Amino acid sequence: MPLDRFVLILVIVFAAAGLSVWIATAIAAATTAPGLWFLAVPVVLAVAVLWRVIAQRLNNPEDDHYDTIEK
Repeated sequence: MPLDRFVLILVIVFAAAGLSVWIATAIAAATTAPGLWFLAVPVVLAVAVLWRVIAQRLNNPEDDHYDTIEK
């Protein structure tokens, strides 16, 4: 993985973590909801990232290493 892509991923992850903490504190301050609501945003973000990774892996023909193996 190129360094610039790795740094971009780290920046996005830190921004998403900061955003999720900010949204969670805003929700917690505005409501008296049950205690697990603040976990909803990070869980949704993690599921979205996993969904994108799996979809990209399944739909990318250039990333299929088994096509180049001799049989």
